[in-house]
Amino acid sequence: MNWRKFWIGTAIVAVIGVGFFSFTQDQKNFEIAKNLDIYHTLFRELNMFYVDEISPNKLVKESIDDMLMSLDPYTNYISEDQIEDFRFMTTGEYAGIGALIGKQNGKIVISEPYEDFPAQKSGLRAGDIILEVEGKSTEEMSTEDVSNLLKGPANKPVKIKIQRPYEKKPFEVDVVREKISIDAVPYYGMLDENTAYIRLSNFTANCSKDVKNAFLELKKNKPESLILDLRSNPGGLLMEAVRIVNMFVPQGEEIVSTRGKVKQWDKVYKATEAPLDTTINIAVLVNRNSASASEIVAGAIQDLDRGIIVGTRTFGKGLVQTTRDLSYNTKLKVTTAKYYIPSGRCIQALDYSHRNEDGSVGHVPDSLISEFTTKKGRKVYDGGGVVPDLKIEPEELSNLSIALITKFIVFDFATKYSSENESIAEPEDFVVNEDIYQQFENFVEENDFEYDSESKELLEELKKSAKDEKYYKIAENEFAALQAKLEPNLDKDLHEFSDEIKELIEDEIVSRYYYQKGSIRAAINDDKGIKKAIEALESQTAYAAYFTPGTVINMN
Repeated sequence: MNWRKFWIGTAIVAVIGVGFFSFTQDQKNFEIAKNLDIYHTLFRELNMFYVDEISPNKLVKESIDDMLMSLDPYTNYISEDQIEDFRFMTTGEYAGIGALIGKQNGKIVISEPYEDFPAQKSGLRAGDIILEVEGKSTEEMSTEDVSNLLKGPANKPVKIKIQRPYEKKPFEVDVVREKISIDAVPYYGMLDENTAYIRLSNFTANCSKDVKNAFLELKKNKPESLILDLRSNPGGLLMEAVRIVNMFVPQGEEIVSTRGKVKQWDKVYKATEAPLDTTINIAVLVNRNSASASEIVAGAIQDLDRGIIVGTRTFGKGLVQTTRDLSYNTKLKVTTAKYYIPSGRCIQALDYSHRNEDGSVGHVPDSLISEFTTKKGRKVYDGGGVVPDLKIEPEELSNLSIALITKFIVFDFATKYSSENESIAEPEDFVVNEDIYQQFENFVEENDFEYDSESKELLEELKKSAKDEKYYKIAENEFAALQAKLEPNLDKDLHEFSDEIKELIEDEIVSRYYYQKGSIRAAINDDKGIKKAIEALESQTAYAAYFTPGTVINMN
């Protein structure tokens, strides 16, 4: 009798549960339909009665963008005119002239021509001003407008009118567009007789093949260690990250898993291929701009105790996006799941309210942090991003250096220098000596360069607050003395910060002659992250000590 009552009760609860679910689902559908109808009628009234003409495409795009931004930063609407840019982000390919352009003092300028692509082969240089594209003046155009004009069918010429700095007459050049495929591995080589180095700049389609080919080439030198540089790599395709980790871990190892609302889409990604090398010492370089697929590689290498992570805590983007087709050739890139690396931790920043200005992980409250263990029993934590085994404090540029970059003084000086010097030494050997630096100081003076220090700006705010609170008169002399000390002195600061400014000039000048590969080669000698990684890899005993069970990889 009791059993009969139990089953009848269970059945009733089940029926009530189904009915409740049906009710709430119907209610949710009604809410969606109601609000879509409100949106439609609102838009219709705006179109009919708003005082000025409205752009339906722009208005709808902005409303969709604001709606999606309330969810997370990575769920995006891709309009029809953004499809080509979206395709480039995922494949690294487009048809164009192969140059990075930017806006400088109201003019469209070639920032960097890519080596061995149409712009460079046609003789275009960094610093060249684009006056016209196919007879259309660029004077009132945005960078995006000009970029769209430069793109087009492969093997078709595009006529560009150029004004070269330090030359009087503009000239026209026909640049034949090509299919542009940006190299995911801009540089690889031996740093010394024992250490191989691979720089991976993004996770576009087939980048794992580029890494594989680079590593196999480097293996001919019989290196004992490998540095994989993922700094400022924004990520990309998940499977490319899985394939790269697979090269260095045994077949069958779990690399990453995804979990979301649609359980049928949950998946565990394992190493399915035979590895290339499971014994070489590995250091992965990261910084706070290493995101997504970069964090999967770094996190898996760390959780499997396959190598050490060197640098700063990574960005903290552990969300999976799926692209869904919409009507009229538009798309929705929607967050559908989260990434979990082998220890079980999620690399997604758990607290959106404490992000840094650039979106990377900021302070994470202890209450949101959980402990996990690596394969060998080291303690690691979630909360956002991958925390390195060997931490390097990020170097902050002085306000002077930032101003010299943002006001294009360094860029313009490199343009002038390259126009006056036909060649320079190899990237590794070129240095900004005192003579070149003196030329730079003269250039700064000739351009009437001015800048303010952040300390001075903060002092002005403090003075205002003191005046508002009637304290200023009491400390007027002290304020005056402090202002005199904080007043920017260009000559003094050019000397004070000469080392970092010389590095900026060196990088810009080298890129004019040797392009991106040359810039990387030039920077390696003074790269503190690379130096720290080499030191950690040199001693087998010191390297092995990183993997001692019980070691705590602290968030702070």
